[in-house]
Formats: sequence, structure tokens, C-alpha cells
Amino acid sequence: MNSPNIVLIVMDTARADTVNLLNEQTPMSELAQLTHDGVTFPMAHANAPWTLPSHGTIFSGHYPSVHQSHAARKLFDHEPTLAQLLRQNGYRTVAVSNNTWISGEFGFDRGFDEFYATWQLFQDGVDFGDIAQTESGTFNQIQSIAQKFTGNPIKNLANLIYGRFLRKRDDDGAKRTNSIVSDHIGEWLSDEPLFLFINYLEPHLEYHPPDRLTKQYLPDGATLAEAKRVNQDAWKYITGEVEMTQRDFAILRGLYRAELAYLDGRIAELRSQFEKRGVAEETVFIITGDHGENIGEHGLMDHQYSLHETLLNVPLLISGPNFPDDEIVEKPVGLVDIAPTILEIGDAPVPEDAPGHSLVSAESIPDDRLLFAEYLAPQPDIETLQSQYNCTNDVHTYDRRLRSVIQNEWKYIHGSDGSEWLFNLEDGESKTHIGQYPEKKDHLAAVLDSWIDELPETNSEVASMSESTEQRLEDLGYLQ
Repeated sequence: MNSPNIVLIVMDTARADTVNLLNEQTPMSELAQLTHDGVTFPMAHANAPWTLPSHGTIFSGHYPSVHQSHAARKLFDHEPTLAQLLRQNGYRTVAVSNNTWISGEFGFDRGFDEFYATWQLFQDGVDFGDIAQTESGTFNQIQSIAQKFTGNPIKNLANLIYGRFLRKRDDDGAKRTNSIVSDHIGEWLSDEPLFLFINYLEPHLEYHPPDRLTKQYLPDGATLAEAKRVNQDAWKYITGEVEMTQRDFAILRGLYRAELAYLDGRIAELRSQFEKRGVAEETVFIITGDHGENIGEHGLMDHQYSLHETLLNVPLLISGPNFPDDEIVEKPVGLVDIAPTILEIGDAPVPEDAPGHSLVSAESIPDDRLLFAEYLAPQPDIETLQSQYNCTNDVHTYDRRLRSVIQNEWKYIHGSDGSEWLFNLEDGESKTHIGQYPEKKDHLAAVLDSWIDELPETNSEVASMSESTEQRLEDLGYLQ
């Protein structure tokens, strides 16, 4: 085999700081071992703070303004995709997704020879996964189900029942993901090199780790019963419908760590499948997060309305052929670099217009490289928040587009409403330095403006995902 197998694992909603802490506390964990067996990028950043635009960047190698997948246009239709380019270069391409955003309904299956959605019991039946994310109200959901109920009625009914009532019996899909891999890896590892993409949904809200891990990571004195009572509806907190204490957030952080610890075990289980077949040494494993999570920081929960480091700084490690052991690369890198990296590993052509940098040669990245991020539209929008919740807080402050730039230790964020922040990341993001360092602010603002000037206009056309356009994102806590 000339080209290695490539396994890209996205730990949905994984924060770099939490993963780093867990690795320190549990040095025998799978992720800790992988950091010793490969290259770690502690300055890795997502280029968008939530799933759909971030995966659009991973799959295209472009920023959200270019691939045009965002809250106002929930569709990924950029060409070519990473999977398409790998398949054209002789790879067998397989995806297993636990997140209903990452599905054929939203355009992410293009280029994959096989695409497995874990919320479906039968992959050849009708996919009902999008209904819970795009339909508001019981009547609309029933109507959409009826409209989609074509083909094999037994498989369709099984998919509907499984997706609604059974898929989360064990976890958010990691166990079934590994079962799918175990069942099919023998046929996948044929004469062609394999590209396997996996989105593991843990540790996305809501957090429901196994009790044994919950007990291990809860703060002192907290009980399982107390943990089960803590509010996990992000929008109730953001709108002011419920109040939460520091202890509540300490419990949520414990649950979040427990979810990551659980996922670590599932990743170890996945890797063992390659070891059993004797191909682990000829397989490159890339493990990252699509974005992070606010768990009370900055007055927020979930991963919306913000471009803080809690959402942008994600874990990234690469282990396998041509990547040295136990190396830390202190270079500014982004998820926009994933596609060119994988294409170079797979000896496939990298599109000339790709703005990213292959991490195969990360040493050539300048230390003062600019990192950009975009949040092109609020999700959910403010009207939806007001219609669904009793908003005692002023949620209109979130009705804005955000863009940010990082250079060295400085970070500048600009909102379309005129808001702006300047942070020294060595000091954290607890207070802005706008007034204290006006020259630094002006410099980064000019850099950001210059970058924006080169971007295409944001496409806000309503993408037709299904017959109904009223959207409520229920499964993952999203609303529209």
C-alpha cells in the first residue's frame, strides 16, 4: 500500500483545555497515549464555533464565508469535498456520523462510498433524522413523517422507532459506531487505502455519561441525584428563564469531563480494531474537535453567540506514519488546515485556492500566522428565542455577526453591531483591552477588515432541506 489509511475522528464539542486536563490526570488514557505516539497542536483553533459551518470547513478546506454553510443557510454544497478528492485518488471513503447535522440531508455525504447514520437502524431506509431538527410542533413533525414514508414500510418504521426511542439507550452513538466499524472493517481494508471519517457526538449537550464516570468527575459532595436535576437547557439559562449557580456549572463541568472520559474509552476500542488487523502502524489517526463549549463562561452555555477560546481552541493530534512521536508543535493552526493535511498524506492534489496549510510540514508555518474565525448568523435567531422562552435577559445583544483574528498572543473580535473586544490570550478573556492598547486594536481591526474585503458576500438564501421551512433543532438542543 503506497498511501496510508487515514482515520479522521471529530470529538463533537471537545474543548482543548478539558482534554488536556484529562490527559494530565489520566496519563494511561487513549488520548494521552496518542499524544506520546504522535504530534500535538495545542494552538489549534476552529474557524467557526458550531457543528455545521465547522464541518463545512473541515470537509472543504475553506472558511465559512467561502463554503457558505452557516445558520442562515443550512446546507453544505461546496465543491470539491475532501472525500471526493480522496476517492478520485484511489481511496475507499467511509463516514459514520452521530450528529444529524452531518448527514446527506445537509450535503455532507458527497464523496463517500458509504455513509452510516447511527440514528438509522437500516441505512437504506428513509432517514427521519432531519425531522427532529427541522420541524417545530407535533403536527408538523407528523406531517413530514407521512410525506417521507415511502419505500420499504417495515424498514422505515424501524428507523423511525429506533431514532425516536432507542438510539440513545447506551450513549449518543459511540457504541453503535464502533459496532459498525467492527462489522465492516474487514471489507473496508481491501486493496484500496481507507479514509474513515467519524463524528462522535459525546460530549455534546445533554451530558449523560455512565454513572461510574459521573461519580468520578463530579465535584466534592455532589450526588448523582443532584447532577440529574441540574438544568441542561442552554436557552433557558441564556434567556434568563432559569438561574444557575457556580455549583450548577461545576456539576455540568464534571459531567462534561465524564463524557470525554467515556469517549476516550470508545476511541481506544476503535483503534484496537486496526491493531487486531495489523494495520495500525500504516494508519494515520487525526483526532480533533469541531468546536468547544461554554459551560457558564462569558454568561453562556452551549456553543453559540460567541468566538471566545472556550469555543475556538480545540484539541488536535496526529499519529501515524511520517509523524514523529511525542512532539508538541507550538504553531498557530486551524481546522482549515485539516483538508490540505489529509490530501497531502493521501498523495492527492490540494486545490490551489485552499487557504490552509498542510500540517505534514507544520514547521514552515510562521509563528505570527493569522488565525480567523467566523460566526455569520445567530443560531437560534433572536425571534425564535423570544417565541420559545420567557426572555428576562436582553437577548438582542446576540443579534450580530462575529469575526475574529488572532496574531501571536493577541485576539480581536468584531461584531456587525459595532461591538469589539481585544484580548491578550496569555491573560485569558475575562476583560477587554480595547482602551488600553488602541494601536494594537487598530492594527488587528485593519487586518481583519482587509481579510473580510477578500471574502464573498454571505449567502443567506433559505436552503430547502424538506418541505417545511420552520425549523426547531430539538435533538441537539438547537432551535430556529
